[in-house]
Amino acid sequence: MMLTQCVALAIVAWLPGAMIFRVPWLDRERRAALDAEERLFWAIVLSAAVSLSVVLTLAALHRYSFERLLVVNLGLAGMIAVASRGRLTLGASTRRVGLTALVPLALVVLGLWRFFPSSEYVIGGKDPGTYVNEGVQLAQRGALVIRDPVVASVPPFARDLFFPSHQRQDYYGTRFMGFFVREPADGSVVGQFPHLFPASIAIGYGIDGLTGARRAVGLWAILGVLAVYFTGARLAGRTAAAAAAALLTLHVIEVWFSRYPNAEVVMQALLFAALLANARAHVDRDPFFAPLAGGLLGLLLFLRFDAVLGIAGVAGGLALSAFNGQRPRWSFLVVFAVATALASVYLLGPMRAYADLPIVFLSHLPWWQYLVLGLTVVAVGGGLWAAARHPPVSRQVVRWAPAILSVALAVLAVYALWFRHPGGRLAAHDAYALRTFTDFYLSLPALVAALIGVGLVARRAFWRDPALFVTVAVFSCFFFFKIRIVTDHFWMTRRFLPVILPAALLFACAAALSGSRGGWRGTVALRTLIGMAFVALLAGQYARESRPLLRHVEYAGLIPRLERLAADITAGDLVIAEARDAGSDVHVLALPLAYIYGRQVLVLNSARPDKRVFAAFVEWARPRYDRVLFMGGGGTDLLSHQYGVAPLASERFQVPEYDAPLDAYPRFVRAKEFDYGVYAFTPAPAAKSREFDLDLGFQDDLHVLRFHAKEQAGGRTIRWSRATSFVAVTTVVQSARAVTLVMNNGGRPAAASPATVHVYLHGELLGAVVVGDGFATYTVAIPPGLAARAAAFGDPVELKLLTAVWNPHRVIGSADDRDLGVMVDRVAVQ
Repeated sequence: MMLTQCVALAIVAWLPGAMIFRVPWLDRERRAALDAEERLFWAIVLSAAVSLSVVLTLAALHRYSFERLLVVNLGLAGMIAVASRGRLTLGASTRRVGLTALVPLALVVLGLWRFFPSSEYVIGGKDPGTYVNEGVQLAQRGALVIRDPVVASVPPFARDLFFPSHQRQDYYGTRFMGFFVREPADGSVVGQFPHLFPASIAIGYGIDGLTGARRAVGLWAILGVLAVYFTGARLAGRTAAAAAAALLTLHVIEVWFSRYPNAEVVMQALLFAALLANARAHVDRDPFFAPLAGGLLGLLLFLRFDAVLGIAGVAGGLALSAFNGQRPRWSFLVVFAVATALASVYLLGPMRAYADLPIVFLSHLPWWQYLVLGLTVVAVGGGLWAAARHPPVSRQVVRWAPAILSVALAVLAVYALWFRHPGGRLAAHDAYALRTFTDFYLSLPALVAALIGVGLVARRAFWRDPALFVTVAVFSCFFFFKIRIVTDHFWMTRRFLPVILPAALLFACAAALSGSRGGWRGTVALRTLIGMAFVALLAGQYARESRPLLRHVEYAGLIPRLERLAADITAGDLVIAEARDAGSDVHVLALPLAYIYGRQVLVLNSARPDKRVFAAFVEWARPRYDRVLFMGGGGTDLLSHQYGVAPLASERFQVPEYDAPLDAYPRFVRAKEFDYGVYAFTPAPAAKSREFDLDLGFQDDLHVLRFHAKEQAGGRTIRWSRATSFVAVTTVVQSARAVTLVMNNGGRPAAASPATVHVYLHGELLGAVVVGDGFATYTVAIPPGLAARAAAFGDPVELKLLTAVWNPHRVIGSADDRDLGVMVDRVAVQ
């Protein structure tokens, strides 16, 4: 098994790239002279680009499978061997493996230590789970737009129960969070995000199932660190590049996102590789890398829309290079144009819903930003014209462009750090974006060193890679002056990860370690020691901040729980999961249950569905499925006399989840709780005359709404009420005269308000009680007329509790941040 996986990995991640790199065309001797470690890097990058392109192409044709990918890659390798007549030896000029290979090897080892194990984030609700499930669906169904038979099977009268129309042209409604229903009649569903990263997850799934799918993000992170190293080594030297790459592997954000599904680490790898290929092609004049640079930039359009910033940076760098006598290679332009055309068809076709947000964003820019954009285009065009016809102008641009860009970045940084404040339409999180990044993720000394490094490196090496400088400037200006950066959780701060963070570390290390570049020997040694000490201090800081993550696996143990749940549900069952607004997180389990484990699942759109329509749907579904099941955690108003329910199972478990405070550094690992019951819908039961008596906290999920999760206290099963909580009373006998509640205020402190509970039945106020310490019985009377009306009502009657709540975190400083009412143990209507 292990050998088979290794062979498959080699075919996907090494073979096609190694063959392409060795073709005897496009001046092979030049690339043969590259260091052995960089040649291997390019073989892997080329293979990744080829394999991902094959996956996307086959999936667009609804024909992808992992076996077909292997066949295509092997066929491509064979075609290259035939076309080159077997002349795939690099030749005598090939540079052999040297000591320099130890640096990337050390970075790989460091990455394997720090970037694994991967999180078990396979649930829905946020971006990471959407990416994973998109990738697994691509692997299982072989298409970008999948055909979901469960969606297609829902009769038109019941669609609003599960995916009501959003009245949009680009999609119909929402299947799960992150998955859009394009056409309910044929069940066509598409993921929310572009498919490049999910394609790599699909490849990982083909190699090693769900484990391989989860590990894809960690491998991308390692490739990103290597891309930063090789790009930085060419520009600023191996020492500064190695230090920057090492700091990147130590940084808390890189560690977090190397284990947590996201597209930013993919952009980091591909964009830095594209920048290096662009420099090799247009500065070093190596023709082999021109189409590669164009292809990598084109691939980024299938990853994230903000990849256009990287493309704009490369375009700006090429425009500046014209002043230095360089022109874009036609092979670069042709490959990029083809990739852009395909991406346009993709984004305006199957991904139209994703492209809508950037289109809306661009269409709502203020007039002056359109003016600036237009003037920029005119200036670039005029500059290129001047460069072609006026050599003196070119010489001045070549002389002053590095200094102007360096000074501009420094001035903008000073303004953003000390003089930019919220006001008018400028929100605080936008105004303080650079301050937030500096204080929480970089440090002020590192930022100062980075700005100094920009100036130093630009002065001596700007024209070795102008696209890199322009790209860093574009990303920095856009994200620090336009986009929200708030420290409310790790995953919300990832937008500076692809370019800004690695570039800042690279320039900071270049500044710190520039002391070894000449001067009196003693002074050089002193500057070198100071620089090394500075880098060591940063390394220590970043290592301390990320140390807790090395022992943490987000949602560890969740996958075995999902496997156990899936094993209890047959392929012939239909599971109806509670809605997102039901007050618990049970709905996030529905996505992997359907799109990883292949069960038939629907998610209610509302915690209060139309009972008449829902009853008709249950009647329609019961003869068509082995069982019609409900999965919920208490919070869905679903009971009806038109059908029955039978409890099957009750589950409660916890998984580790990192703390997520607002505008503060995450502090600890907390427990994310899942508490749900599984019920089967049955035929309507015979009329009952017995009194209603409910033990809260035990198989009560369909009876309660707006309560907290089940708990145990003093040997009792209980639930905490909220400010407004409901109990569905399924039977009210005409002779009922009282509502009896067993409650406890839970040790409410004197600083909190009294635990006053107002009790309503069938919309009428019965009375109010003040709940004291300890469990006690509280009774409110039911008027005879109300009892008669409730007994004659066709559906369960609503018992409402209005409670004065308190928050333990705010009142006594405990870790419990819930708004708590009272503990409710039992509710009876007698």
